[in-house]
Amino acid sequence: MKILRVSLNHHRKAFVIAALRREYLFPYAKADPRPSERDPVRHASVDLEIGREGFTYVLASGREGSVHIEQVLKYNQDPGHLRERLLYRLTLEARRRVAASPLSKREIIRRLGTSAAQFYRLLDPANTRKSVDALLSLLHVLDCDVDLAVRSRSA
Repeated sequence: MKILRVSLNHHRKAFVIAALRREYLFPYAKADPRPSERDPVRHASVDLEIGREGFTYVLASGREGSVHIEQVLKYNQDPGHLRERLLYRLTLEARRRVAASPLSKREIIRRLGTSAAQFYRLLDPANTRKSVDALLSLLHVLDCDVDLAVRSRSA
């Protein structure tokens, strides 16, 4: 996800990040180095060197810090980001299971009732357009049970 602009909100003690879908807040307290009353943020700008996927800020002392969009999305618990993380983890597990499976890839594809191209797209960690359903079907063909655990966050 690309960052369009970044601004400062000293009242809320947070960076305001405008991305393609919406605006996000990222508190100064989560940044490293951490801005303070004695060393406030003087300037923040979108970092072009990392393809607009982060921003850099400068403190009054001259120290610099950078924040990647992944940190912002994780902090804000963006549903799209959480879905992509879940897909990524399921994909890595499916890849491990396919490699360890006694079934041939051709047999897995047949049992899934899909094409070889779709099968390889399922195993591609960079592909975020696949569905959780498709990965669950693949894991089921590989004789895996997938349990979803919901628990309270630690304090």
